[in-house]
Amino acid sequence: MEKQDYIKMLQNGDTALGVEFGSTRIKAVLIGADHAVLASGSFSWENRFENGVWTYGLDEVWQGLRESYAQVKAQVQKDYGVQLTTVGSMGFSAMMHGYLPFDANGELLAPFRTWRNTITEDAACALTELFGFNIPQRWSVAHLYHAIAGGEAHVGQIAFLTTLAGYVHWKLTGVQALGVGEASGMFPIDSAICDYDREMLQKFDARAAEFGFTKPLASILPKVLKAGEQAGVLTEDGALLIDPSGELAAGIPLCPPEGDAGTGMVATNSVAPLTGNVSAGTSIFAMAVLEKPLSRVYPEIDMVTTPTGAPVAMVHCNTCTSDLDAWVRLFAQTFAAAGQSMPKAALYDMLYEQALEADADCGGLLSYNYYAGEPVTGLKSGKPLFVRNADAHLTLPNFMRSLLYSTMATLRIGMDLLFEQEGLTLSRLCGHGGLFKTKVVGQKLMAGSMHTPVAVMETAGEGGAWGIAILAAFMRRKAQGETLESYLNEKVFANAKGDCLAPEQEDVDAFNTYLARYKAGLDIERTAAARTL
Repeated sequence: MEKQDYIKMLQNGDTALGVEFGSTRIKAVLIGADHAVLASGSFSWENRFENGVWTYGLDEVWQGLRESYAQVKAQVQKDYGVQLTTVGSMGFSAMMHGYLPFDANGELLAPFRTWRNTITEDAACALTELFGFNIPQRWSVAHLYHAIAGGEAHVGQIAFLTTLAGYVHWKLTGVQALGVGEASGMFPIDSAICDYDREMLQKFDARAAEFGFTKPLASILPKVLKAGEQAGVLTEDGALLIDPSGELAAGIPLCPPEGDAGTGMVATNSVAPLTGNVSAGTSIFAMAVLEKPLSRVYPEIDMVTTPTGAPVAMVHCNTCTSDLDAWVRLFAQTFAAAGQSMPKAALYDMLYEQALEADADCGGLLSYNYYAGEPVTGLKSGKPLFVRNADAHLTLPNFMRSLLYSTMATLRIGMDLLFEQEGLTLSRLCGHGGLFKTKVVGQKLMAGSMHTPVAVMETAGEGGAWGIAILAAFMRRKAQGETLESYLNEKVFANAKGDCLAPEQEDVDAFNTYLARYKAGLDIERTAAARTL
């Protein structure tokens, strides 16, 4: 389209705004009627470990939203000469799971407990046994049961429980609702009715009553909505939370808030059966859309849904690139100490590309990237480690490849349950996130590690913010009876550009060699994680 076309879209409000609250970055994306990005903005933030809990301050939520939107607004003015006062629709997304309990006055009763916390093992195990359905430690219901069973004083005051995405949406619209994909990370969903599983709700209420918690769980959970449904409109107070200047108009319709898993599926066109995606950033997770239920319960596999309620198997690992990023920062400091400098993106590209020159077995080097516990491998806590024998071949290529392999190893251990126990074969995995920013390298190694074709599209870098903007556009622009799958195939991705790499046998064999050593060395990680240095 021509620039004048986009100017008309902006003037007429034929646009959609998506904002995602990721683990290290809040990102806002404004798209046009053709789903192309017109402007974007971002804000960096980090979780904090306070009083034994990984958390974020809620004041940073609004600071980040304001700054991200301000950048979008400024870019629209600069590039198109349009003062941004409205958009056609909006959507908000965030890290899934976690614990945000509020009282009847809307006051937060406990510090936000994020997905990264691994303090709910007993609760998760008890609920898994009660339901006959895997409840991971990250899920909101595990955090709630942990608080109830632990006798935490605030539980009797809970009037409303939500996630980060649900919190933002509620403050902007007054509506307490979630998209079904996000809701599936709070409590199990019955895909036949696209709502919380009623039998499991009854079981929870009966068990919670034994601890004196008598409120029906359904009464404090957000309403569940499917993609395409409207979830309220932006209030005047909500508009001021986004744009304190008062220039943003109220009344903009919002789509249901979704989690980063759902927006990742949308952003990679992975909502059809036997497609999947892998999101690789601070954490790493793979989603596989199923044709049929799994044969049994696997503690390592979450059962969630697409934004339309279809069943999805999810393997989630708490840490992906954090340790890799720390090493890249060290190399940057080395350059600086030598009086040299290299742009951040160029430094990543150079180091990633070194990994392609590595020995097939990484020269005997071994890396564990654990910053926190990893339920997939049964670790309650983590400690980053780099391990080698004295006769290992320590080179930069081997070092970088071992770091990259470490970001994928735990994910592969979880995915093997689907590949080997369930006989699942995916047509492709679509990769998105920071691991894939350097062309080819992350994609090639991921294809080998998962022995599955991996596609990376040009839009992958926009990630979940673009995905939730697409869901906002779908809500407003869908035709009568049009499904999300057909909307994505025919209107969003019909002319999408991207590359798909099939796994090369030498890469499959190389990763399998590394993975065997990785599994054998897990006791080293387990011992180190238990020690205080």
